[in-house]
Amino acid sequence: MVKTASTMMPLGSDAPAFSLPNIDDSVVSLSNFNEKPVLVIFMCNHCPFVIHLREALAAFGKEYQGKGLNVIGISSNDVENYPQDGPDKMKEEAASAGYTFPYLYDETQETAKAYGAACTPDFFLFDQDHKLVYRGQFDDSRPQSGIPVTGADLRAACDALLAGEPVIEDQKPSIGCNIKWKEGNAPDYFTGQATA
Repeated sequence: MVKTASTMMPLGSDAPAFSLPNIDDSVVSLSNFNEKPVLVIFMCNHCPFVIHLREALAAFGKEYQGKGLNVIGISSNDVENYPQDGPDKMKEEAASAGYTFPYLYDETQETAKAYGAACTPDFFLFDQDHKLVYRGQFDDSRPQSGIPVTGADLRAACDALLAGEPVIEDQKPSIGCNIKWKEGNAPDYFTGQATA
């Protein structure tokens, strides 16, 4: 596994708009969540880093949706070369993992580019005005690290946001597999090829 780090979009950035198909055949847009806090997660089915968090991510989604946070997963991988990340497999994975949040397919990869998404998983937390307050890791755990998966970093940010308190600005980048860009589609900020 070669690791790719989040590009760490500047705090205070506006959430880029999107309108993407969900696995239930509906279309979900950022504008559906106006005046509501939103967590956008770039993720996929096959990445070992996402698989490592899978159970905790499902539980986190359920818990924080119940607290009023809107959680959205987006898969932007090239499905021609990674068919396991296609919409049909996304639907199966969401059911198997117990994801209760929308899981959207970014076929053109334009949404990933707009967010500066680099890895899976890559987390972007926006306040009710859709200003970025957190972009960073779920926690310190990685595959084979022996460190328990707690979601401590993301939980602290979400708890502060939902309590109306400032989110700590000292944030560690998320680490994961690179987003699998289509041939010739890699953005300027993409600097290398990661495996897995």
